[in-house]
Amino acid sequence: MNETAARERIGFIGLGMMGHGMAKNIVEKGYPLTFLGRRNRKPADDLLARGAKEAATPRAVAEATDIVFICVTGSREVEAIVRGPGGLKEGLRKGQVVVDCSTSDPVSTVALATELRDLGVDYVDAPLSRTPKEAWEGSLDAMVGAPDAVFARVKPVIDTWAGRIVHIGDTGDGHRMKLLNNFISLGYAAIYSEALALAAKVGISPDRFDSVIRNGRMDCPFYQTFMRWTLEGDRDAHKFSIANAFKDLTYLESMAGAAGIANPLGNAAKNSFAGAFAAGPSDQYVPMLATHIGKVNGVDLMPTRDGVKQTI
Repeated sequence: MNETAARERIGFIGLGMMGHGMAKNIVEKGYPLTFLGRRNRKPADDLLARGAKEAATPRAVAEATDIVFICVTGSREVEAIVRGPGGLKEGLRKGQVVVDCSTSDPVSTVALATELRDLGVDYVDAPLSRTPKEAWEGSLDAMVGAPDAVFARVKPVIDTWAGRIVHIGDTGDGHRMKLLNNFISLGYAAIYSEALALAAKVGISPDRFDSVIRNGRMDCPFYQTFMRWTLEGDRDAHKFSIANAFKDLTYLESMAGAAGIANPLGNAAKNSFAGAFAAGPSDQYVPMLATHIGKVNGVDLMPTRDGVKQTI
């Protein structure tokens, strides 16, 4: 870390499955860190033990820092953090930077950037790819939307938790690219799920299905983590919730509508996740879509782990 970067004081809001690991890496790499506390004390206590400081409100985080990172569910939560009572906007000052690492609606992102620019505050979108495992290891992917000078300022901090950083373009482009990335990955998930259900319906087991796809041209790392639920009953192999998948595809639909483009495949994938989201429970992860699609079609894709039938 260079001398200029060392003077940057970092704020962090959103100590969830991804955020805890990201914040841990920021403080471990020597940056002064102030985070927003939460009811789940385990991440907060861990960061305190590593030398970070805790604040009670987003405003207090803003007042104590130079660059503030947000990593929450989506635009509704980000807007409340920025604009709500005791929010960031009440404590921000000229020369600061806010970095949104959530998967957010680009329309909201651009609106917030315009609003904060009037205060002399830069707004960056830096959504993530990969899983909580890579967040903890500091090897996430990040796609960043920011003017060149602002990107140069925040990149050393992003380097603490990302192994691959792509500067996509100006503010808003990071979130646009993230939605495209998730359209592809969640589209894969919808196709895999329907293919597994159809295979089971015609008498081809998930194991036999996998024996053809794995190590063939249709194999990929996403397929491998997705299949660990159906084949092994590993519910933590791909910890991205069906609720968030549905939300992201809804944002994609909004982006396509604003761009004036037909998005039939995006809508088809969204509707697959909408059904699973409505059926519940709320803590399902993306690979469990296969179980849901199977159930709707009268086939049992619920996996067995160590001889025990799993549940969701």
